[in-house]
Amino acid sequence: MPRLEEDAEVEIKLDGAAGMLQQAIPAILRRGLFEAPGARIVAVVEFASTTYTGHAAGEDKDPQVKLRVKLAEVATEGDQIRLLREVMRAMYRQRKMNGTLDEIGPGSRDVDAAVELLLAEHPTVGEFNAYEERERVAKQGRGGRVESLG
Repeated sequence: MPRLEEDAEVEIKLDGAAGMLQQAIPAILRRGLFEAPGARIVAVVEFASTTYTGHAAGEDKDPQVKLRVKLAEVATEGDQIRLLREVMRAMYRQRKMNGTLDEIGPGSRDVDAAVELLLAEHPTVGEFNAYEERERVAKQGRGGRVESLG
């Protein structure tokens, strides 16, 4: 892959495979996005670069990189949305302080504290593993059957 000059602008394109987003957005939210154009959702997303396009020296086009969504989780509750937005604001402020943005918004500048606050209300890996083990044991106890509560 050719090396780019440090100040080169790289255009970002999203890959057409949006399967991870489809899985991460609950049906009720997808319906809401369809029914209310301009509606928003808040998510944590991990991208991977899949392809790049370079151009010959002297061409008047920016280099491009295509990104694919690899993991995505969508906030579905008011507190999750509020906390994710605070993390976003903190990251924004950090970029501003690093000289990449023009305005600083109000509030804390501590990204780590905002992320810690967000994660404090969510299960740890250990809690999740214990949950999965309980589910596995319960399923074995039912002989693999799904029992109806109705």
